[in-house]
Amino acid sequence: MPRDQIFIIAETTAIPKIVEFMGKSNEKLEQIIILGGGKVGRATAHLLEQEKDLEIKLIESNPEKSYRLAEELKKTLVIQGDGRDFDLLAQEGVMDADALISVTSDEETNILTCLLAKHLKVTKTISLINRDEYMPIMAPIGINAAVNTNVVTSNTILRLIRRGNLVSLVTIAGVDAEIMEYKVSDNSKLINKSLSQVHLPKNTIVGAITRDSEVLVPVGSTIFKAGDLVVIFTLQQSIHDIEKIFHH
Repeated sequence: MPRDQIFIIAETTAIPKIVEFMGKSNEKLEQIIILGGGKVGRATAHLLEQEKDLEIKLIESNPEKSYRLAEELKKTLVIQGDGRDFDLLAQEGVMDADALISVTSDEETNILTCLLAKHLKVTKTISLINRDEYMPIMAPIGINAAVNTNVVTSNTILRLIRRGNLVSLVTIAGVDAEIMEYKVSDNSKLINKSLSQVHLPKNTIVGAITRDSEVLVPVGSTIFKAGDLVVIFTLQQSIHDIEKIFHH
């Protein structure tokens, strides 16, 4: 249905086909503007520099920080200026950019700049925010993606306090669900049991099992083996039951 949110678990190699199926395969990402040269902006630029054929610009208002970034970043053009200045953005080609990543310390600036970029037909906009209540409204107002540092931190804390052999965890902002990755331990009661024999709680889906270098999409007859990494999608009310199943 229109405005449905779809969560897909897939092998990395399948992502291009999924993107094509969703009608996004013709989108190009060649020119990227990063607004904000703090920890997130700097780390983002470093990661993007590892990709080929990307033209990256980073706008930072602090002069001293701009000089340091210019020395540190090898393939990124660092511009000292106020990213809220429309004339500056226009001069630096925001209307020709394929993506704007706004990660300043001011979340209102990030949101407003992304909205301006969308108005100027920038294909992708990503905003850094700190308020959890802002997450659900990002997509409806037209911002493609939002990153919440509080959610990232809470995911790490939750992973540490969850029971069982929890390898990774992702909470989904605005959705009462979690994606968890568990490791089947050597003494687990799941070993040599099929998926159909494991009494999973309602509202739970086992989306994938990684065994060595192979990724399996499990069916009822799939057998659990020691060392398997199991990706589970579940609603909040079922988490306690999932923890008990993978506790040993």
